[in-house]
Amino acid sequence: MSITKEEKQKMISRFQRNHKDSGSPEVQISILTTRIKNLTEHMQQHKKDFHSRRGLLGMVSKRKKLIKYLKRQNFTAYQSTIKDLGLRK
Repeated sequence: MSITKEEKQKMISRFQRNHKDSGSPEVQISILTTRIKNLTEHMQQHKKDFHSRRGLLGMVSKRKKLIKYLKRQNFTAYQSTIKDLGLRK
């Protein structure tokens, strides 16, 4: 359900603004998206796992807030992040 250290490092290096950046909204959104995808696959197999469902809903809510913040602060970064992650159609 969680992501490996290598996957997380890959997402950070792909979306970071500079070589020391690991906490920008783009990076956080990408990491949350990866975790949400993994947890969604888990939930499809284990439909009655309500503890994981609660965590999934919390992650989706946090990602939604970060996306809203990024859209307000830097619209071009928002567009490129959404496009790269394939979140909006």
